[in-house]
Amino acid sequence: MRTTIKTILVVTLMFGTLISYANDNKESTNAVAVKRVKVEYKAVKKGNALTIINEYGITIYKQVLQSSGNYAKTFDLTNLEDGLYRTELEKDFEIIVKKFEVKDGFVTFFEEKDEIIFKPVIRTEGDLILISKIAFNNKPLEVTLYFNDAIILSEKVEGKELINRIYKLSEEEKGTYKVVIFTDNRSYEENFRI
Repeated sequence: MRTTIKTILVVTLMFGTLISYANDNKESTNAVAVKRVKVEYKAVKKGNALTIINEYGITIYKQVLQSSGNYAKTFDLTNLEDGLYRTELEKDFEIIVKKFEVKDGFVTFFEEKDEIIFKPVIRTEGDLILISKIAFNNKPLEVTLYFNDAIILSEKVEGKELINRIYKLSEEEKGTYKVVIFTDNRSYEENFRI
């Protein structure tokens, strides 16, 4: 009888330790499995865009927000094919990216993989082009400048946490200009005339 009680006690303690370890491990990933997903963002503006993209870069949902304030919408993402996805909220100067996985009808968000991508800011003042970008990830900018659809400048700009660049254009060269910036696996474009 005493041996049976000891065996049951040892099995119970091992089972409790295993459950505790599983719960601790689950909490460390910050992943929550659900079937219906409520997507919420605070302080959105009219014109911001919400996009859901699959692991191959194909957009499967896009909505341009029609009002400012807080945004909340419930999605049933369980009909999606198994795989990795991300939601992107594109704001004026940043893109908020949240990653999740669909597997066997359940959706798991990976909060530790959330990121904010700061968009480059392109401004023109007379014959000057001013480019700035917050680059906490230290990724370079590839800047290409076009004049009447011909490349007049192409360079890679690197910096630490803040990248600033000013380009002076010729006042005599009137016409259509375009700046294309490639960074963070995305391209940004600005057209203007002098």
